[in-house]
Amino acid sequence: MEMTERQEKAPIYEALQRLRRMRVVPFDVPGHKRGRGNAELTEFLGEKCMSADVNSMKPLDNLCHPVSVIREAEELAAEAFGAANAFFMVGGTTSAVQSMIMYACRSGDKIIMPRNVHRSAINALILTGAVPVYVDPDVNSTLGIALGMSPEQVEQAIKDNPGAAAIMVNNPTYYGICSDLRRITELAHSHGMLVLVDEAHGTHFYFGDGFPVTAMAAGADCASVSMHKSGGSLTQSSFLLMGKNVNADYMRQVINLTQTTSASYLLLSSLDISRKRLALHGREIFSETVRMAEYARSEINSIGGYYAYSSELINGGSIYDFDRSKLSVYTLPVGLAGIEVYDLLRDEYDIQIEFGDIGNILAYISVGDRERDIERLISALAEIKRRFGRSSGDMLGHEYITPIVAEAPRTAFYSQKEQLPLSETAGRVCTEFVMCYPPGIPILAPGELITPEIIEYIRYAKEKGCQMTGTEDINIENINVMKNGGQHGALVY
Repeated sequence: MEMTERQEKAPIYEALQRLRRMRVVPFDVPGHKRGRGNAELTEFLGEKCMSADVNSMKPLDNLCHPVSVIREAEELAAEAFGAANAFFMVGGTTSAVQSMIMYACRSGDKIIMPRNVHRSAINALILTGAVPVYVDPDVNSTLGIALGMSPEQVEQAIKDNPGAAAIMVNNPTYYGICSDLRRITELAHSHGMLVLVDEAHGTHFYFGDGFPVTAMAAGADCASVSMHKSGGSLTQSSFLLMGKNVNADYMRQVINLTQTTSASYLLLSSLDISRKRLALHGREIFSETVRMAEYARSEINSIGGYYAYSSELINGGSIYDFDRSKLSVYTLPVGLAGIEVYDLLRDEYDIQIEFGDIGNILAYISVGDRERDIERLISALAEIKRRFGRSSGDMLGHEYITPIVAEAPRTAFYSQKEQLPLSETAGRVCTEFVMCYPPGIPILAPGELITPEIIEYIRYAKEKGCQMTGTEDINIENINVMKNGGQHGALVY
């Protein structure tokens, strides 16, 4: 059977269809019994949705130990992505990132990673006791964003930490920036280290033409893929991809340490159907996505002030490649923080974009968008500049602050702690996260030194309206710090 013919199958979806035709009487969970027991929820979500929200049973297989339809669906996914194995993940890409790190690292192991990782990666360090070796990425000082890791930076980190267990790479970043994945993988493997890739924002790389190299094509060992972002599946559904040297049976044991035993068949079927759709039609889908993004970029740049950036940033090192489907826009020249433009688009123009940070916005473009929606976004940005634009003289120019690591994340997170007002925390070691979400890259992570610059940044982000998360104090007025206090130097590995 040819690959295209095989990819026309969707085993989990087909099994659910068979179950629906059988009209089985349910004396199992969930207790809503195909929606009959919760009329309001059924009216809201629909009977078809509720009838597919079922429990694991022999005809539907079991995600914890798949032997039939889920196993077949995973094999089809692996084939579609060019992986040796692929697992369905129902805890989002967060669970995939954490499983990769839990597979690669034990307590005390070092893992080389960029500091602008998603919080899920640092959470995994708290869970495993692994110690981060941060490669501080280059920063575009104009845009205020962290870039990729250059091979030279990675090579130096390997020389300094020859016993590290793994290297983790963001590819692409939220803003669309890619590292030299092939070279980094070669370097890591030549020193016996695993390569883990957070591809949360790169699902489309596997199915479109002209995109940056994928983790699997570059020879990486594992990749976490947010199918629910550009891939079209339901929120919280993702794939974990593995190369040929990863023990998939052990990886499943690692996943089963934390993943639910009651996997949602709504999520599983959405992964199955979306994989089929992309395998059969991905080239056309993502060609159209790039076309719309390029058009929007050109029109936004013609407004003046805004800078919608793209592949012209490529420098062969820290920006090795760029994802042209991303519509990232620098806003400071019009005198508005990204988060202010984000709020204005929603409140004044009924347009919801993905996120705004201090200096940038990201509008997520997909095949689900329409030409008139793109035009509406462009027009709204022009109007915002005209109505709300101002001098950019008092704008905070930086976004990424290089952290000072004083303690391992796990040590700090579980330490004796005290809560202090933000203004009194300079020189103390943080025991929790502080971040704007999205994008979910920590301003502070457990074990990092709080500095006056960071305090200023947090205050500015709050003042501009960033959605701040991570702290025990819901108002982000107080921060938990290690109780032993005092000044701390950087942790030496």
